Amino acid sequence: MLSNYEPKLPTLDMLRKLTTSDLALMSRMAFVFKGRLRKYIEIDPFTTTDPLGPSDDYVYSIILDKYNTARVISIIAIEKKALPQLPWKDILEDTFLQVPISKEEASNIKNELMPKDTNNFYPFRRSSNITGYIMFASQICGLH
Repeated sequence: MLSNYEPKLPTLDMLRKLTTSDLALMSRMAFVFKGRLRKYIEIDPFTTTDPLGPSDDYVYSIILDKYNTARVISIIAIEKKALPQLPWKDILEDTFLQVPISKEEASNIKNELMPKDTNNFYPFRRSSNITGYIMFASQICGLH
């Protein structure tokens, strides 16, 4: 039976109520998620300018804990022209949810979790070409 469950994005208030235990779980889950991603992409070792600027070259999504959608695991910006798509079913398994979001929603969530202005995202590559940018919960060092 197919589920009609539509995950809701965490609100800024929900993010502000995350506990230290939530942050620890998010960090661990980000480590697991990153390991799964590395089977399909190469993640650069250094962060770069956030892809949330005025250009509209990206499709944004958020990775959430399937069992507590207030826990943000990752924010992803993938170039619109990047093909083929990643095998998300294999990457997410039964642990994570991928939810499409707008650039404004991505920016608001990023600013709540990572108040540092820029250089929060790692470029990632497929076939040696940068095809997107990703931020992980393990980078969060505190909340407002």
